Amino acid sequence: MKMTLISAASIFALTTASHADELFDIQAQSQQLREQNLALIKRLTNLEKRQRELEARQAKQSAGAERPVDSITAGQTAYKAVSKKASPSNDSLTWNGITLYGAVDLSLSYLDHAQPLSSTYGAGVNYLISRNSNGQYLGVTGNALSSSFIGLKGDVELTEGLSGVFNFQTGFNPWSGRLSDGPGSVAQNNGLPLSEQTTFGDSSKAGQPFNIAAYGGLKSEYGILTYGRQSALTSDGVFNYDPMYNSGAFSVIGFQGATGGAGDTENRIYDNSFKYLVSVGPFRAAAETQVRSGFGGATGNAFEGQIGGDYAGPSFDAIFSYVQDAISVAPLSVGTIIPTTLTDPGSGFVAGTISDNTSVMLLAKYAIGPVKLYGGYEHIQFANPSNPLFAGQTILGGYTLASANNTSFTTDRILQVFWTGARYAVRPYLDLSVGYYHEEQNSYQGGTPATLNAGHCTDASLSQCSGQLDAISFLADYRFAKRFDAYAGIMWAQVSNGLASGFLHRSAIDPTVGLRFQF
Repeated sequence: MKMTLISAASIFALTTASHADELFDIQAQSQQLREQNLALIKRLTNLEKRQRELEARQAKQSAGAERPVDSITAGQTAYKAVSKKASPSNDSLTWNGITLYGAVDLSLSYLDHAQPLSSTYGAGVNYLISRNSNGQYLGVTGNALSSSFIGLKGDVELTEGLSGVFNFQTGFNPWSGRLSDGPGSVAQNNGLPLSEQTTFGDSSKAGQPFNIAAYGGLKSEYGILTYGRQSALTSDGVFNYDPMYNSGAFSVIGFQGATGGAGDTENRIYDNSFKYLVSVGPFRAAAETQVRSGFGGATGNAFEGQIGGDYAGPSFDAIFSYVQDAISVAPLSVGTIIPTTLTDPGSGFVAGTISDNTSVMLLAKYAIGPVKLYGGYEHIQFANPSNPLFAGQTILGGYTLASANNTSFTTDRILQVFWTGARYAVRPYLDLSVGYYHEEQNSYQGGTPATLNAGHCTDASLSQCSGQLDAISFLADYRFAKRFDAYAGIMWAQVSNGLASGFLHRSAIDPTVGLRFQF
């Protein structure tokens, strides 16, 4: 009996140990399966997120939004569907995340006060009334609705959630085939009186191989960080909030460039700059800085900050800018003697006005069904530079200052820019737009003997007198094929008092029709 009990106890102990081992194995396998399941759920979540992003991007490319001009951040060629029967296939020139894209814009214009077409100036003609606007012009023009350009951009996934981005873009004149070069058009008019000058205008595009963009960086859920030659935040603001698409022929702030450049058009695109964009829910923020360098182009430091957001229909943004050594170039006046020490003109000699600029830009738009309402305001303050430049300084595009005026703003110049307008999508392929623009300048004193003691003036006797500019424009844009649109528009503008000082004529009108191809 005793032996029987011992045997039974031994069998029970062995059985219990066996069950314990089996239970341990089952628990280990269950834990392993749970961990694998969590990993699969996480992977599935990431894949679904990636799928939604790709679907949203494809839908945006298919449906299109506002068509681009030469804005850098928004420089993506997008289209609206012309017909429900349009092919859903993606025929963009994209390979492994790298896309070749561009636009060609040609037009026919009549200008009652203008100058002959320039082969180098990006706008070709002065669509807006300018100091040397004189005789009539009827003929081929271009870049009226947007700049003609060709670019190569990329958005390539490096690791999960991290992409490398880049953009190289250059603008050209389709009527001459030459790269857009504003300072070059200025230099061509050195020593000529107003009545003999051809069309010219300062610009951030100065004949560089990549005169619009040359930058690269990283993109993730934490934002986009880029470095290189890229648009100013104020330039992006003009692009996104101008009812006239930032166009050259129908928008004051698109033609002049000074609004997008915080006072001077050469700062509409920054060289040697860092730019960071981030969005959190409906809110967004951005920061950009140009770092001073010893090379032609980035002659002064610049700092910009932006905050904004979207809520249902309304969108808004506020941008603050401070730019050192902002340069506005002009032709050398009649009889200018270039110092004998300046033996190397580089790309060419120009005269420069130097300033430190401070700008505050406020922007808003509101969508109501097919109608979008736009409004903007910028307050720009020009002061004498804290870091004066001198003759012989190499600037944007390799041009050389033959003279440098560092005392133009003994009393700060204040320029206020207002604009408003609306865009109505009559059909998915037809937009009608209207815009109104106004500029207001205070009476200020410069450092020359003739103007230092000018006092307060409200007439056209001096460019330092208070003055005004007003313009109104209309535009119809018809996208008759996937990559083609035809447009017709007109802008009337006039200047008065100080802003009309030295002008041959004080008003201009520019009815224009054109055709644009985008790829």
